[in-house]
Amino acid sequence: MIHYISVRVTAHATEDESRVRNALDLFLLNSFDKGKCTDTGKYVEVLNVEGYHGNPISLLSATIKRKPDTRAFATFVRSNMSPGDVELLRSEMPDRLDDDQMFHLRFDKQAAYDGKVKLSSSSDAIIVKLKIETYPKDRQQAGIIVEELFG
Repeated sequence: MIHYISVRVTAHATEDESRVRNALDLFLLNSFDKGKCTDTGKYVEVLNVEGYHGNPISLLSATIKRKPDTRAFATFVRSNMSPGDVELLRSEMPDRLDDDQMFHLRFDKQAAYDGKVKLSSSSDAIIVKLKIETYPKDRQQAGIIVEELFG
């Protein structure tokens, strides 16, 4: 159903990187090796870059590949979304699924730091891309899978 999940977040110079990491960990700790993972350090890659004006930026990313972990991620997200966010997601599902069968989500960083799963439309968010697998490639079938996971 889900081939892999890519999770990415940006920690700007004005943000505490550990707080951004904690927000990211909300999703990761509830996905990897249920009950066994207490440190996501081996899963998260950190890339330090320089912004346009020379300001330091850290890009934190992780990829979830194991089937039990991808399912745990989807289950965690769906069960912790507010009814309003579920309705919003339902109405936007066709627009969030691209032709490459990538399903796009954005979550509020501050809400995640506070332990909440909240959709966001901001560019400064936790960005999640779920690669939906169907054989042969079929966008309509991918949409059905997304509906089953999050609808």
